[in-house]
Amino acid sequence: MTAGPRDPLPVADLEPLSRSREQRAWYWYDWANSAYFTTVLSVLFAPYMATVAGRAAGCGDEVEGCTRTLSLLGIAVSPGSLPFYLTSFATITSAFVLPVVGAIVDRSARKKLHMAGFAWAGAASASMLFFLRGDQWQIGAVAVVLSSVLAGCSLVSYSAILVDISTEDERDHVSSRGWAFGYLGGGTLLLVNLVLVQGNDLFGLDREMAVRISLLSAALWWAGFTLIPFLRLRNRPPVAVVAVEGGLLSRSFGQLFRTLKDLRNYPMTLTFLAAYLFFNDGIQTVIYAASTYGEKTLKFDTSVLIGTILLIQFVAFGGALLFGRIAARYGSYKPILWGTFTWIGIVVLAFFLPEKNVPLFVLVAIGIGLVLGGTQALARSFFSLLIPRGREGEYFALYNACERGTSWLGTLTFGIVFQLTGSYRPALLALIAFFAIGAAFLLRLDAERGIREAGNEVPRTF
Repeated sequence: MTAGPRDPLPVADLEPLSRSREQRAWYWYDWANSAYFTTVLSVLFAPYMATVAGRAAGCGDEVEGCTRTLSLLGIAVSPGSLPFYLTSFATITSAFVLPVVGAIVDRSARKKLHMAGFAWAGAASASMLFFLRGDQWQIGAVAVVLSSVLAGCSLVSYSAILVDISTEDERDHVSSRGWAFGYLGGGTLLLVNLVLVQGNDLFGLDREMAVRISLLSAALWWAGFTLIPFLRLRNRPPVAVVAVEGGLLSRSFGQLFRTLKDLRNYPMTLTFLAAYLFFNDGIQTVIYAASTYGEKTLKFDTSVLIGTILLIQFVAFGGALLFGRIAARYGSYKPILWGTFTWIGIVVLAFFLPEKNVPLFVLVAIGIGLVLGGTQALARSFFSLLIPRGREGEYFALYNACERGTSWLGTLTFGIVFQLTGSYRPALLALIAFFAIGAAFLLRLDAERGIREAGNEVPRTF
């Protein structure tokens, strides 16, 4: 009897395993760049720059209540407002640069090279903060603007890669894990810097040298750990590219203008961008101003501030994972909305904090940590569902123009209110408006409609 042909053996689908490996590699860039955002922008730069600028203006080491100014591009600026104006300037610059970068990324088959190249250039710029000393504030101003803009450029490619390595149902999980890993990395280096700054005498260093070394360590950490995703991620060819005539820059601007014109066809995407612009500006300004508010208004020393920001990092690690689990049940839209209202309560509590009350300060910090990681992680994954395929770079360029560490409306408002009142308390309270406006836009958003209009599948949890 002749044996008949055998049925072919089933072939295992290895694509989920391959995606999982790349997702783990992708997490490492959050680990790498979070050290810069935490050690530099969230903790050490603003109060240290205010001190250095205060010396240049003749205020000594105390800037709150000082009426002297210094000249920034011919404009009289309060030393206490200078760090916030620099951040605002970096973001305004990013508004012109990032969309072009995004258009180039969409047309490139080398997203990971763009991500790493901008990261290494940003780290090199951040390393110049080591030379911020005495009353020489100018080099620090240039360094922080360059590094902030370049960090934003790297995040355009990084966020676009999220769409390549995950399905719609995986986005919330992957984005939350990335943010959580980032908080863990930023917190780890901050812990090392806490030991260095607070134990500076044990290492034979004065306090300012310890701060300068800590600033440099963030740049080296950022550059070094970027190697992991650069070596392990795969490049992919661009998809759904719109044909545009001309050279590289012409094609990039051409696609950008088409996207901006077509954005009216995605009203829910536009609504979320408007909401994100406001509530994220509020979040970033709270985080960016926290160390300055704690030191200059609440009169805490550096050990309390760094310890509290360190606590926020590790609580945010758990918060990101917690919000990821909530999103698995309710989707990402509702937790983002709930988180925005929670931020309003946090700002009100922070406004009423008395001086030198560590327990209450720590309680507010725990609240910040829980909601911080979750709202940011889910905002990224939710926005990825509202983007038409092949336009990730340009849309995430708009998204990252108001992303962490590069907000401008909030920091500009904070700086102006401080300059008008001479106090950081009313400056902090003014940020409630950003969360309220963001919540108003979110309430007008139809999540399922937006996902379908972008041509993406609605996740099972929506």
